[in-house]
Amino acid sequence: MKYVILLHSNPDFAARFEALTPEQRSRFGSDHMALTRELTASGELVVSEGLADPSLARWVSTAQARPVVSDGPFAETKEHLAGFYLVDVESAARAEEIAARVPDAVWGLVEVRPVLDTSGWDV
Repeated sequence: MKYVILLHSNPDFAARFEALTPEQRSRFGSDHMALTRELTASGELVVSEGLADPSLARWVSTAQARPVVSDGPFAETKEHLAGFYLVDVESAARAEEIAARVPDAVWGLVEVRPVLDTSGWDV
């Protein structure tokens, strides 16, 4: 079953990250890469990516049957999606085990969510 492991960030996380020594920040990135290599080798990783700053995001909608693009998002909350791992694993417990190894989990900013299986949908 596929699960997405969502990595969240917020101003507090950013401040804590900036307060790390250069060696600690390097280790944070190295730990992400090590987990990515391990999951690739086990065949459990579908894809993993970090996301650009939310200030670079755009909202797209179709108003009056044409696309409208605007700056965004402008959510009330300061928390934002910073990256993700998409894994294909045997169980929710395994997805949770992987999520606990994501470096961001030390600050409690990791979410595990099942991917909706649409294979049986009649379209």
